[in-house]
Amino acid sequence: MTDFKRISPQQAQALREQGGVVVDIRDAHSYANGHIRGSTHLDNHSLPDFIAAADLDKPLIVTCYHGHSSQSAAAYLINQGFSDVYSLDGGFEIWRHTYPQEVEQGEPT
Repeated sequence: MTDFKRISPQQAQALREQGGVVVDIRDAHSYANGHIRGSTHLDNHSLPDFIAAADLDKPLIVTCYHGHSSQSAAAYLINQGFSDVYSLDGGFEIWRHTYPQEVEQGEPT
């Protein structure tokens, strides 16, 4: 069994540029007010469909508010068969200060 890894915003940005997928587990309102450009909002309702359609071998970056809840979610996703999972240290709060140009607004799709 593989464990998830904790990564910095800089490492996450490099993974994104290489095709890594970002999932945001914050509530829908917070996501709508600002999220990492191109990220997917995940909640208990969308999770089964996301897992069913996902490439389990593609790098997956999990983000939350401050980087705490994403660790539990990353561990869960490893247990669901994802092989390359990362938790964003500092969460969205650090990301928006580090890469403000990579933040967008909008409702989850």
